[in-house]
Amino acid sequence: MAPQTPDQVPEIDTSAPHNPRIWNYWLGGKDNYAVDREMGEQIRSFFPEIADNARADREFLVRTVTHLTRDKGVRQFLDIGTGLPTHNNTHEVAQSVAPEARVVYVDNDPLVLVHARALLVGTEEGATDYVDADLRDPDTILRAAAATLDFTQPVALMLLGVVNFVEDDAEVRSILDRLLEALAPGSYLVASHPTDDLDPERAHQVAAAWNERGTPKLTVRSAAGIEALFDGLELLEPGVVSCSLWRPEQTEVGAIGPVSEYGGVARKP
Repeated sequence: MAPQTPDQVPEIDTSAPHNPRIWNYWLGGKDNYAVDREMGEQIRSFFPEIADNARADREFLVRTVTHLTRDKGVRQFLDIGTGLPTHNNTHEVAQSVAPEARVVYVDNDPLVLVHARALLVGTEEGATDYVDADLRDPDTILRAAAATLDFTQPVALMLLGVVNFVEDDAEVRSILDRLLEALAPGSYLVASHPTDDLDPERAHQVAAAWNERGTPKLTVRSAAGIEALFDGLELLEPGVVSCSLWRPEQTEVGAIGPVSEYGGVARKP
């Protein structure tokens, strides 16, 4: 897919709910439409904790990016499926610790594209770029990201809430293998994914409600299935756990209990 130029206005479909806009709604954002809010409330009606899932996933992003930047010396991030910009985006977190950090966002949603160009502006010392591409096209992602990132140096590959939109496990493995193959030793994979381990019935109820009208289609996986995403890598403690339980900060206000969104961080040896 060829990237769009700044003077092009992408067509935004407001007739069907779309994941980044619903996620934005649950996080309290304003970049959503009536159809997204309707779907968001439909899911919330039988899964009231869904906003906790969204918040836990965002806080997981903040903690993992902070840890990798501050404690592991990572200065490059490839964030695929970034979603709509909100507070504490990857580049803001990383560059608050290391202003020279370089971040490339990847998404294929036209509304994300519009906002990314306007809001994802980084520090003068670092770099922030946006690639219009799909997770299923890793070669395009890597080719475009190479304009900003140095793949001979460690990169943190961020896959938060995006692998769940690829249903076939073999396809997921192929995508991950291609992306990880391009990364230098000492790179990291950060991933989060909805799970059916805590409440299988409701997890699949959410997926069914979403898949009836929403795009793209959603898949939930078991904790073991999510852990398999990290095969061949060295998982950091505490492993694959509820996002809210991955090294929670003592200073966090209004701590969230376990949520049905699991995450983990692993190092490429």
